[in-house]
Amino acid sequence: MKSFVDLRKKQELPSPRELESLTNICFENKEVLNPKKDAEEVKKLFPHTCGMPLLKAVEKKAKSHKALKVGVVFSGGQASGGHNVIVGLHTGLHQLHSQSQLIGFLDGPSGITKGKYKELKVDELDGYKNTGGFNLLGSGRDKIETQEQLSSALQVVKDLSLDGLVIIGGDDSNTNAAVLAEYFLSHGCETKVVGVPKTIDGDLKNEWVEISFGFDTACRTYSEMIGNIQRDALSAKKYTHFIKLMGRSASHIALECSLLTHPNFVMISEEIEKNKTSLQQIVSELTEMIIKRSKNEKNYSVILIPEGVIEFIPEMKELINALNKLLVDKKILSKESLEQSLNKESYKTFQTLPESIQEQLLLDRDPHGNVQVSHIQTEKLFIEMVRKQLEIKKFEGAFSPVAHFFGYEGRSGFPSNFDAMYCLALGKTAAALISNGASGYMAAIKNLSQDVSSWEIFGVPITSLMNMETRKGKSKPVIKKALVDLGGKAFQFFASQRVSWQVEDNYLLPGPMQFFGPPLTDQQRSPSLLLEK
Repeated sequence: MKSFVDLRKKQELPSPRELESLTNICFENKEVLNPKKDAEEVKKLFPHTCGMPLLKAVEKKAKSHKALKVGVVFSGGQASGGHNVIVGLHTGLHQLHSQSQLIGFLDGPSGITKGKYKELKVDELDGYKNTGGFNLLGSGRDKIETQEQLSSALQVVKDLSLDGLVIIGGDDSNTNAAVLAEYFLSHGCETKVVGVPKTIDGDLKNEWVEISFGFDTACRTYSEMIGNIQRDALSAKKYTHFIKLMGRSASHIALECSLLTHPNFVMISEEIEKNKTSLQQIVSELTEMIIKRSKNEKNYSVILIPEGVIEFIPEMKELINALNKLLVDKKILSKESLEQSLNKESYKTFQTLPESIQEQLLLDRDPHGNVQVSHIQTEKLFIEMVRKQLEIKKFEGAFSPVAHFFGYEGRSGFPSNFDAMYCLALGKTAAALISNGASGYMAAIKNLSQDVSSWEIFGVPITSLMNMETRKGKSKPVIKKALVDLGGKAFQFFASQRVSWQVEDNYLLPGPMQFFGPPLTDQQRSPSLLLEK
């Protein structure tokens, strides 16, 4: 009897009509795309690759192609579907010419600069198709940005005689792809560089990139667990669950999971920042909801918290920035010294925090000496502050909080069928772009809310997505992170429903992802994608 894993690896999924045979497509130039902001500054840094046209795949008469030798690398954190990008890339290259070669760089971008690689062949790749993780090659968060690193990368791709290099990663990794494309062109190197949009956080999206791969799988994985907790809450009727979710810079995951599960309370960081909602206001709203539900004999609820919400709360952001400045000069900060070091408002904010959170703010640092915001147990912060508020209000109901953090659980599971299909198509798109001589482009697919057969294939100039931002005191070109659009249809639908969710139990219990069955169940689309498109 075959196991699920064996069946999953051999499962064949539909693909876009335009990608059925790469020998039958080429790309036509559409409108020139420039950065929407800081165009002149970006142009100075990318004179060869700024101001390139959008590329749209079109059918043509089949023609012969030469064998290509292409490198591929995973960059950054894991996201389900990455292996399918490589499978799709390998399939596409061999559609173009049976003697094409695919080289996998090991352990992330450092594999390029250090020349650590292996050739990827079909027998090995068959064992990774439709599986999660990045374990085929490993990954890393190194960047190729110094002159020494760029020079080493150039030498490696020359020594390997690579026709192309595909970088699978998020906004910073695709920025890196643009830097490499520009550097190679400026040094007369023929290696084409193409990026593939990956991040479970969902903040790599724009007019041309409707969704990054891995987001759908992560949200469905978290939503299954949220649904399980909601079922437990309905059964036990006595626990208040505070669930922190991935998403430091944006709240896309929290919003998506809310649309999939309908919890009682969801914090959206972007809304909190826009409305300048204070920490005490959030705590008060939570407290009032708990009291109201208790009066209806519902001493239970489910609350979703984005990982990075603490940086969007005005007074907490001010406090963290002040502490970061102090940490530059002092290796150790004590509570006793803060009254003299902080301004009155920031010190008052610090004093209102539970002791455990105070200690985290003073002790946990990242490699640059800043507060480790992602390590702050925000879910426990809200638990303690709500508990204190309930005591002040002499609450007579039951409050039994439980803290959860759903993080790594969502990064490496079996990809949803949507992500599996999407990633195979992205890999083939990258192969097609390289074979057509495109460099400094990101593989992009539109019309994703529709049937797979009607998906549309594009190449988007990476520089057109850039702006200048200050990083570590220096102005650098980066792809701007996409935050939750508060005027968008997905958020507006959520906003229209959340009051009723607080009082009633409108829980959706999605259960596990489906991989086999009719398209209605096994090829579901992201609710935010459907609402927005």
